[in-house]
Amino acid sequence: MQELLETVSRLTPYPVSEIKWHRLFEPEALGYRVDYWVAPLGTDQAAGRADFLVKWEPDCYCHFHRHTGATTVQVLQGEHHVIEESDTETVHKIRKPGHVAKNPPGDLHMEYGGPQGSMLFFSMQTDDGILFEFVDRNSGAILREVSVDDFTNSHF
Repeated sequence: MQELLETVSRLTPYPVSEIKWHRLFEPEALGYRVDYWVAPLGTDQAAGRADFLVKWEPDCYCHFHRHTGATTVQVLQGEHHVIEESDTETVHKIRKPGHVAKNPPGDLHMEYGGPQGSMLFFSMQTDDGILFEFVDRNSGAILREVSVDDFTNSHF
């Protein structure tokens, strides 16, 4: 991670040392280990846009969720796993550094870092200000909505 930040520092005047990371951690309460960090880079509430970094601890997950806005994502570091679920199939994707994906809203999935963890850049655009829905994996109930405003104010 430090090597990546030093490289970015040499390439851009962006003050990477000032990035504020916010940890989301739930050891086993959901039946899987949630341990990841979110760093908002910028938001435009009027446009419904948020850009941010997420890093996963090794072999740890983020919350089961769906993106409710269009998403562009790039794997910056580590091996990253995405498990997409629907009523008829489960698909496990393994993404390597440099992989870029553009996804429409709506896919229900889990993500986790590989053996060394992972770090990704996200850019999301939404019409109604809601970026994600955290979903109960068993019941399908929405547990929490995460908005552009949450990213603007670092409410995680």
